[in-house]
Amino acid sequence: MSQQPAPIPPRDLRRLSRALPFWLSLGLIPLTWICAAHGGWSIALLPLVTWCLFSLLDAVLGLNLDNADLEASEEDLFWYRLVTLIWVPAQFLTLFGLIWYVPQAEHLSLFERIALFFGVGVITGTIGINYSHELMHQKNRLERFLADVLLAMVLYSHFRSEHLLVHHRYVGTPRDPVTARYNEGFHRFYPRVLRQSFHSAFKAEADMLARKRLPWHNRSNPFWKYWGMQITFLALALILGGWLGVLLFLVQAGVAIWQLELVNYIEHYGLTREHLGDGKYEHVKPHHSWNAAHKASNWLLINLQRHSDHHYKPDRRFPVLQNYGADEAPQLPFGYPVMTMAAMFPPLWRRIMNPRVRQWRRTYYPEITDWSAYNKRQTPMPR
Repeated sequence: MSQQPAPIPPRDLRRLSRALPFWLSLGLIPLTWICAAHGGWSIALLPLVTWCLFSLLDAVLGLNLDNADLEASEEDLFWYRLVTLIWVPAQFLTLFGLIWYVPQAEHLSLFERIALFFGVGVITGTIGINYSHELMHQKNRLERFLADVLLAMVLYSHFRSEHLLVHHRYVGTPRDPVTARYNEGFHRFYPRVLRQSFHSAFKAEADMLARKRLPWHNRSNPFWKYWGMQITFLALALILGGWLGVLLFLVQAGVAIWQLELVNYIEHYGLTREHLGDGKYEHVKPHHSWNAAHKASNWLLINLQRHSDHHYKPDRRFPVLQNYGADEAPQLPFGYPVMTMAAMFPPLWRRIMNPRVRQWRRTYYPEITDWSAYNKRQTPMPR
């Protein structure tokens, strides 16, 4: 007689049911293949689902103000962690499977092929880079390696060094390239941050080596690993899809980077830490990050919108990130999907956000009456 599989204990079922909403992102994988197989109008589904559907769900489902138990064990968080681990091979197989499939798919025109990989870039940026952000903050070496794999797939490996060594230390100050300045439109922010973040990431790693009396080109510099992984993925794209495969790979990487920097733009726009003199700034506080408690987009972005708590406890896993109310931290009027779309239109963005920044200044820094002098410091400091 064959034995019946053991039933899942009720406690594990409860853990799974609580984690399942965060697994919605995995539905984008089969959707991508459906779009590739059908072509035509279906290709538009990838950005529409990621941007518009979750914006609509936010409007319908509202806010989630509840906080998870900070004492949750690793066992309690298993199903949450698993989705970030599964995503890495799923993205790898989808990205490079499509690079092999699409160049020989006769039912797809050149425009459809490029449009499809635009949609893939929306996914590898919105989900892939976000999951790499979660993984890079963990102490587990496997998770940190998987973060590097995801970033190499979008040719943005230096983001790990920039984020961990520069952004978290200097957020809200002129030394952080990805803190968007007040009144700085995204179209000015984007080319600036592309240039400055690479420079600041490389310098941060070189400075760490210099403190150990090692040259920048020492083999322990992670940039060697970054460049090696990126070249490997470019070579794999060439092998699987030829030069068209390389072009499609570059399209998705460019879109993914654009998606990341849109999020960086909105997370700290116009928020500054008080300058204490002698190049010193106050400690990072909850009011130095914009937050959003919108339920559906927090499912999609694994609680990235609880951004104040992330800066308070950077290695805290996403399920236990705490929500901050309007009395503790500034709140965005909509979730990230809507706000990133608004950021693409600077006049609209300024109309929405500039009054909120001015109110933030009155609330937290009423003693600062001349912000024009302070804003002059919001340009990159010489290194």
